[in-house]
Amino acid sequence: MSTAKKTLVLGASPNTERYSNRAATELMHYKHPVELLGIKDGEINGQEIDKSPKMYDDIDTVTMYLGARHQTEYYQYLFALEPNRVVFNPGAENDELCQRLEKKGIECIEACTLVMLSIGNY
Repeated sequence: MSTAKKTLVLGASPNTERYSNRAATELMHYKHPVELLGIKDGEINGQEIDKSPKMYDDIDTVTMYLGARHQTEYYQYLFALEPNRVVFNPGAENDELCQRLEKKGIECIEACTLVMLSIGNY
């Protein structure tokens, strides 16, 4: 496995049928430190989901599980976090945000976190 990458799951859901929940579980399985930010109360594998953005330390990757229309309120937050990259999972693609992130030196990837983990290129 590659080096652990502290990851913020943006759009985290306590619903085990949601891809954000599955991704958080797999990230934990692969020993990546995880922070969870969502809109519903709950937890994933015993870790509480935060409902308000926090300035987490050392976020390497944000994995996005919000549709583009729900991302706008998080633009400034993402810029302030200064992650190394943002992974836009299927259904979360956002060309405008991606261009703005790249101008700030943040890599944008349109991919599936679950697939990236399963093939070893996370």
